[in-house]
Amino acid sequence: MYFDSLGAILHMDGHGSYVWSAYLITLIVLAMLLLVPRRRQRRILQQLDGELRRRQGTPMALDEES
Repeated sequence: MYFDSLGAILHMDGHGSYVWSAYLITLIVLAMLLLVPRRRQRRILQQLDGELRRRQGTPMALDEES
């Protein structure tokens, strides 16, 4: 193996902070690419449901008002 210990993997001859921060930023961006569209879709569907209920005149139940 290239590295002798976990400390050597984290340090990477002084470049560890750059390498691991790049991995962290990449993971955050990928997570956002997955989660943000889902949240946006859920919000749009809730808005459309509310609009449909208003047009139909159907009152919302108390537990659905959030």
